[in-house]
Amino acid sequence: MKPPVLQGEMQSEVPPDPAPAGEPLHAKLATSAGPLTGVRVIDLTVNVLGPVATMILGDMGADVIKVETPEGDPNRQNGPSRNPNMAAMHLNMNRNKRSVTLNLKRPEARDALLRMVESADVFIHSMRPAAAKRLGVAYEDIAARNPRIVYGYGCGYMPGGPRENDPAFDDVVQGEAGIADLMLRSVGQARYLPTVIVDKFCGYMLASGVAMALYARERTGLGQMVRVPMLETIVAFNLQEHLYGGAFDPPMGGGVGYVRLLSEHRRPYETSDGHICVLAVNDEQWKRLLPTLGRPELLADPVFATHEGRMKNIDRVYGMVSEQMKTRPTAQWHELLDAIDVPNGPVARFEDMLSDPYLNEIGFFHRYRHPTEGPMVTTAVPTQFSGTPGGIHLPPPQLGEHNDEVLGWFGYSAEDIANITR
Repeated sequence: MKPPVLQGEMQSEVPPDPAPAGEPLHAKLATSAGPLTGVRVIDLTVNVLGPVATMILGDMGADVIKVETPEGDPNRQNGPSRNPNMAAMHLNMNRNKRSVTLNLKRPEARDALLRMVESADVFIHSMRPAAAKRLGVAYEDIAARNPRIVYGYGCGYMPGGPRENDPAFDDVVQGEAGIADLMLRSVGQARYLPTVIVDKFCGYMLASGVAMALYARERTGLGQMVRVPMLETIVAFNLQEHLYGGAFDPPMGGGVGYVRLLSEHRRPYETSDGHICVLAVNDEQWKRLLPTLGRPELLADPVFATHEGRMKNIDRVYGMVSEQMKTRPTAQWHELLDAIDVPNGPVARFEDMLSDPYLNEIGFFHRYRHPTEGPMVTTAVPTQFSGTPGGIHLPPPQLGEHNDEVLGWFGYSAEDIANITR
């Protein structure tokens, strides 16, 4: 029988006073029943890709045990913090998890990990294949202890290929996958996107892959390995639209690269007092937009009147819109575009989002009191289930916070726990 799985959903507003001594934090938590309730995850991931994946699984109700070295996930040191090992990047990616430290260089600590694996449904790490093999946690090692395990990991490059053990980080893969070149072609300068798009997207893919493997296990009874290579995954992601004419052999229509997205004028439009984002896609929207822009005569111009004409002359088309948008203030454009049902929106700053009326009205931000870090803010779980909603049931853990609780489930004494966790 598995040790107990803690469930519950963290309240969006926790009373300001900390729990009295001896009162467990989960005494304040409401019941949750996410779609992965009852699933246990052993999580050996660090940095971004893996922790994002396991956070998603935890949001969906899985019991995630984050196994860390005695030094902890490096992201515990990344960003501002109120206390050691509790920096912002850790807090933002590790809710709904419990932390156990194990010094896996000790054979007895590795034995403890394998004992935990026996009760688990999922095992996830973010090591290169050679490193996992050296540590004795390759798929064969884990599956030998639990044949039904779903074993997942994110890696830089396709396993089995010549680069499977090469190091990979987000910036490097953004360059290799063509993202920096897209920036060069569209804005004239090779740049990375100012977000870790590769890590986060691959984290989402790893979480979804693990969930699919769990579904397959329900049907077949068999566990399996799930691997998400960063480069190949993000190349496939980028080429969904940018393969474009390269989908034909030989290439057609200018070849690779979706021309609309590469126009130098595809950017938020400058207004007389700020900026606004506008996107008309189909012919009907353009029929409404051109008169509103003050250019009704362009309805008769094939460059503007048809999709084919616009795509072949996208710089001219977007350039015209750019010039017209400068003639009115943002608020007036917003009102006019709403009236003709053309999608538009503001250029929001991250700072503004925390006080955004819409996001706060729908309860997107959860404000709570962390037991050691004080008042905190986190985002809601955006994926909605009508019958088995996910939620936030545990705050981000301190390093090794759950050593005694979790390892005690598996029969370890206080002396044993002290020996294998440092």
